[in-house]
Amino acid sequence: KVLTVGGTEVVVANAGGRLCAFRNLCPHEEGPLSEGTLEGTIVTCPWHFSRFDVTTGEIVDGVTDDSLTVYELRVEGDGIEVAKP
Repeated sequence: KVLTVGGTEVVVANAGGRLCAFRNLCPHEEGPLSEGTLEGTIVTCPWHFSRFDVTTGEIVDGVTDDSLTVYELRVEGDGIEVAKP
C-alpha cells in the first residue's frame, strides 16, 4: 500500500511476515518501488533492478551504493502509524 506521509510517498508492506515502511522512490533514479517486486524482505526496483532489504534499507545488489530510506512504524489498534519522514 502506498501512503503519503508528510508529503512523501511511503510503501507499507508485509515483508516476510513483518510490516515495513520504506520510501517509494529508488535512491538510484527514483523508480517507483511499489511497482517492483517484493520477495521476503527484498524489494527489486522495476527500472534498473537494484535490490534492497526493506527492513534495513541496505542495498543487496544493483547499480547504486545508496541505501533505501526506511521508516519506523507501529500497529495501533486497527491502524498503522508511520514515523513522519
